[in-house]
Amino acid sequence: MIDQKSIAVLPFDNLSSDPENEYFSDGMTEEIINALSKINGLKVTARTSSFVFKKQKEDVRIIGNKLGVTTVLEGSIRKSGERVRITAQLIRTDNGFHIWSENFDRRLEDIFALQDDISLLIADRIRENFGHIEITEHLVEQPTENIEAYQQYLKGRHLFLTWNLVEMQKGLSYFARSIELDPTYDQPYFGMALCYSLLGAWGYMPKQEAYLLAESFIESGNKLQHQSVLGFYAQAVHEFWAFWNYSTAYGHLQSASALNEQDPEPIDFMAEINRSLGNFDTALALNAKGLTVNPLSTNAYFTKATLLYLQEDYDNALIVIEEGLKLDPVFTLLQNLKLICLILSKNHDELNRYHESITQFLVLPEIYLRLYELYNGIKIPQNQVDQLIEKVDAMQGPPVFPLDIYLCIYSGKEEEALQRLNAKVNAKMGQVANFKNDPFLAPLRDSESFKSLVNANFPDDPITSPRAGNASSEKALVLSDDETNSYSAKLITQMEEHQSYLDTQLTLRELADRIDLHPNKLSWLLNEKVGRNFNDFVNGYRLSEFQRKAVDPDHQHLTLLGLAYESGFTSKSVFNDFFKKQTGVTPKAWVNQAKKS
Repeated sequence: MIDQKSIAVLPFDNLSSDPENEYFSDGMTEEIINALSKINGLKVTARTSSFVFKKQKEDVRIIGNKLGVTTVLEGSIRKSGERVRITAQLIRTDNGFHIWSENFDRRLEDIFALQDDISLLIADRIRENFGHIEITEHLVEQPTENIEAYQQYLKGRHLFLTWNLVEMQKGLSYFARSIELDPTYDQPYFGMALCYSLLGAWGYMPKQEAYLLAESFIESGNKLQHQSVLGFYAQAVHEFWAFWNYSTAYGHLQSASALNEQDPEPIDFMAEINRSLGNFDTALALNAKGLTVNPLSTNAYFTKATLLYLQEDYDNALIVIEEGLKLDPVFTLLQNLKLICLILSKNHDELNRYHESITQFLVLPEIYLRLYELYNGIKIPQNQVDQLIEKVDAMQGPPVFPLDIYLCIYSGKEEEALQRLNAKVNAKMGQVANFKNDPFLAPLRDSESFKSLVNANFPDDPITSPRAGNASSEKALVLSDDETNSYSAKLITQMEEHQSYLDTQLTLRELADRIDLHPNKLSWLLNEKVGRNFNDFVNGYRLSEFQRKAVDPDHQHLTLLGLAYESGFTSKSVFNDFFKKQTGVTPKAWVNQAKKS
C-alpha cells in the first residue's frame, strides 16, 4: 500500500554550459530532499534511491511503483555566473498529472531562500492534494553567507557520496577550501571528519594520523553546531570505525534519528552495529525500516545479505545479493559477498561462472577459486598459498573480507590465522568488524585466543534501538470545539457567500488568510473535521457550481469544458477525474441524464 503523502525528488538535470556544475544540481536535489524529510507525516524517498534514476527518462508511473510514492519532483538547473534558473514540476505517479510547475530565476546568493521556497511550495501542494501535514514556517536555514564556501562544500560532498575512498581523498581539498572561505560554516568540518575516519579505518591513511585529524574536525564542527544530523553521524562513524565504541556510536545515531527520523544513513548504521554485535533480529528490523525510505539502496541490500550470511543462510543471502546486483552489477561489496557465499554453499559451477564474468573487477581474481579448493579440503602447495597471502598483504587498502586469514585457516595455519586476527582486531580494522559471527572463522571459535578477543571487544549489555514512540491513536486536538464551529462557519461563508472556489489561484494558505486561521490549523480542520483534503473540498463546490450552470438555459452557449472553467476548475483532466470520482459517470452522461429528468 503506497503512502498517499509521499514524494521522491529526482536528480535535477544540469543544464549549465559547464558539466562540472553537476555537483551543484546534485547538491540542490539533496538539500530539497533533506528539507522535505523534516516534515512529520510526509514520506520522502532517500537520496540514494532517487539518484538511481539520474539521467534516466523513466515513466513516472514506473518510478512511483518502484519507490512506493504518489508524487515525484523533477526539474532542471541552469547556473550561469551569479544567477541560477530552476524549473520544477510536481507530478502524480498514478496518472502522470502535473500538480504544480514553476520557474525560478534568482541570484546565486539567494540559493538558500530558493531551496526553502521550493520545499514549502511542494509541501503545500502535497498537503492540498493528499491530506494534512504540519508545515513549519521555514524548512531550510542558511548555513553560510559565503556562497563560494557552500559550492566548495558541495563539491566535496559530491565526491564523498561516491563512497569511493580514493574519491574521498580528493574531496578533502574542497572541504578544506570551504573552511578557509568561511571558518564559521560547520558542515565542511564534519565532511572532513567523515573522510578521515573512513580513510583511517580502511587503511588508506595511517590510522593515528587520520583519527587525530577526524577528532579535531569534529571538535571544531561541534563548537559551531552541536545539534545536526551530519555532526552526530560523523561522530558515530568515528566512534565505531576508529574504536568500536558501540554504545557511544549508537547514542550519536539515535540523536541523529531524533532530528530526522527519515534519514536512512543513521538507520543503516544502527543496523550495521547490531550486525557486528550479533543482534540479528534488531538489525534486520532496522534494515527493513531503512528500505522503506531507501528501497533502491545497494548498500542496504549488502547489509541485509551480510546479516543472512553471518547466520549461515547462504541461499537467502544470495537471493538478496541478486536483488542488489540488479541495481548495480559492479557494486564491489556485493560481488565479493556473492563469491564468498558461493564458496561456503559449495556451489562450484556457479562460482566458476560468476567468477569468470567479473574477473576484470577483482583485484586478486584467483584467490576465490583457490579458497574454494582449500575450504573443500583440496590440497594446494603451501608456497602457492603463501604467495597469495603475500599478495593480499601488499594490497593498497585491505580487501572487504580478511582473505589472508581465511587462507591461513584452510591451509592448516590456524596459529598464524589467530595472530593475524588478533592484530587486525586490535587495530580495529573494518574488514573484521563482524569477526564474532564470521562463518569462515568457525574453526577458530573454540580456541581460548578467539574467545578472549570476543570477550574483550563485545559488550555484554545489548544495545537497544530507539523507541518507536507512543503516539496516541487519537488525532491531536488542534482547535477546540468552539473554535472548530466558529472557523467552520467562516469557511462556509467564504465558499457559499464569497464563492472563493471560483478563484483559480486559490491555495490553502490563501483561504486560511481569508478566514484568519493558520494554514496548519485549516489543513487539520478540513482533513480531520470536514473529512476532505483542500482540493477535494474546493472542487466539491466547483462541481456543484458546474452542475447548476449545466442545466441553466442561460449557459447553454458554453461547452462542458467552458462551464468547468467558469466553475473554477483549472484543467480538463482534474475536472473529468473529479467529476467521475464523485458521480460515477462522465460529465456528458450526467448532463444528458439531468436534462431528461
